[in-house]
This record gives sequence, structure tokens and C-alpha cells, in this order.
Amino acid sequence: MVTASSAPARYTFQGRTVTMPVVVRDATSAAATYVVDARAARALLPGPELDVVEIFPGRALLSVACIDYRDNDLGDYNEVSLAFFVRERRAPAGIPYLGTALDVLRGRAATWIWKLPVDQSFTCEAGRGIWGFPKTVERIAVDDVGADRRWRLAVDGEDVLTFTAARGGRRRLPDMEMVTFSWIDGRLHRTGFVSGADGVGIRLGGTAPTLGTHPIAQTLHDLGLPARPLMTVWMEHSHATFAAPEPV
Repeated sequence: MVTASSAPARYTFQGRTVTMPVVVRDATSAAATYVVDARAARALLPGPELDVVEIFPGRALLSVACIDYRDNDLGDYNEVSLAFFVRERRAPAGIPYLGTALDVLRGRAATWIWKLPVDQSFTCEAGRGIWGFPKTVERIAVDDVGADRRWRLAVDGEDVLTFTAARGGRRRLPDMEMVTFSWIDGRLHRTGFVSGADGVGIRLGGTAPTLGTHPIAQTLHDLGLPARPLMTVWMEHSHATFAAPEPV
């Protein structure tokens, strides 16, 4: 059961109350950005309100992010995010291609999450109930191999992908305002959040993921994976604050 009230918004899941905004106090993550087929990416969008942004003609951007939430209002859990960089179709178009690249580098490009598997049921229910995120409970194995961290995602007993990233970094990312989109009851919503991090490593390229046999892996293959990413980012200690979703 989900209940909501006015300012501040409160939701109840599994007998626990979540008060907005939701705060992530500490998480470790790695994210990689891939150039993928724009037509295949566009076909995954659930509505006409958004479009994928193109970094080159016919080429869109996919983000694969693997996150270990250690101190979070929604619990301690692992998550794998498969998201596309998008824009509202009604919004004025920026500088083609170059503008997209700059927005991504500066953290100003919005995202739409295609798949969001997690390994705990409470955050799954809360993420779906509050923001309409496509969370599902799946098996996510995490281990360190030398200087790398490896995530292995399986859905319905079949491997989807294995993602590996180099650990370590000394940079700091200041807090930035970001936006992600989702659909709730068939209507587009936007969620604003603020995020920053310490212990950040930014590397050009990275390791290509290994794809499994699950249908999600086949879709990733149709998008153009496995391929080396444009860029990989490691965040040893990240934090974020998520607002309630707002209808567009």
C-alpha cells in the first residue's frame, strides 16, 4: 500500500515511511558511457514526449552505471542502471552534436532509465511507487578482481551482462543539479536531483562489457554492445538528494 500527503510528501512501503526528499549519504559506483545505434535506442522509448540525443548522426548515448548504496534512505543495496541520454521533444534544440557532448560532460544532460535492476525488495517497491522507475529485483554479484571491480547481472536465471571498471581516483565532483525522466500512470514526469562525489577517477575508454543470453542482453547487442565505452567514471564516495517527481 502507498500513501501520500502534502509537504513534505510521505510514502509508505512494507510498513516503512519514506519522506521526501530521499537522501543518499554514501555510495560507491562506476559508470560507463557507450555510443549506440540511435534508431534502436529510440525504439525503446515508451512515449513520444522524449527523444534520444545524438552525439553523431544516428548515434545515441547509453549509460551503464553500477552502484553500491551503503547509506541511503531506501536501504543498503546494489543497483545496475541502463539509461539513455534524452531531451524533451518540445524543448528548443541546442547546438547539434557538440552541445550534446558538452551537456553530458558537464552533467546537464537528462536521462531516461530503461532498466533498473536492484537486489532488495524495499527499494524496488519504493522506486516504482514514488518515481515510476523500472526497478526489478534481480541477482547482482559484486567482487573485486585486482584493481578492478566487477558486477554480474542475471535476470530470470540468465546472465545479462558482466561490467568491469577500474577502481580509484582523487578528484572531487562538486554538487550538480540533474534531471531524470520517467512515466507514471502513462504521463511523463521529471525528477530533479543533486549529486556530488569524492574519490573520483575519470578515464577515457574502459573495458567492454560481456553480454549473456537473456533477452535484455540481446537488446544491448542490437544497440551495438559489446563495445569499449567512450568514458568510464569511478566514484568512491558519492552522495545525492532526490526530489519527488513532477508531471511534465
